Amino acid sequence: MSAPLCSLTLTLPDEAATDALARQFAPLVSGATGQPPGGRIHLQGDLGAGKTAFTRALLRECGIQGRIKSPSYALLESYKVSNLYFYHFDFYRFNDSREWLDAGFRDLLREDAVVLIEWPERAEGVLPPPDMQLSLVYADPGRVVTLTAFTARGQTWLNAIAPPTQMPCPPMGPADDA
Repeated sequence: MSAPLCSLTLTLPDEAATDALARQFAPLVSGATGQPPGGRIHLQGDLGAGKTAFTRALLRECGIQGRIKSPSYALLESYKVSNLYFYHFDFYRFNDSREWLDAGFRDLLREDAVVLIEWPERAEGVLPPPDMQLSLVYADPGRVVTLTAFTARGQTWLNAIAPPTQMPCPPMGPADDA
């Protein structure tokens, strides 16, 4: 994976805080902020750390209605709102990173789709870098999340999410936008 550009660590005292973080991401990935819609988010953390809870809240805020299932057994759940596709992967059951390639998922990693991948480390070495990586760890109470930007898009997201007193990423210049 490429080197991270910047990161931010936040405390999420409860599930409501995880939902609130997801709601902050929704306009960023859906294009509601004027940026192009889409992006790749990798979610890391132990079982029950909140990866699927974050994803469900994000999908709901983006307009997905009906049941939002965990892709633990199917490996992929896909959704569509207007012209925006959402792909939710779960690689927990992979034993070898090449299984991702064999499953034929490469074509779904489009720039104009929202791609959420749980357990991306199970396909390490074959996935492109994410725009943002969310690493969730248990804390008493709640969770601690480290948000790490790997692309200019992720850097823009991180600066939009950061508390007003904290700007985790240096401002991007014209050369950074290319």
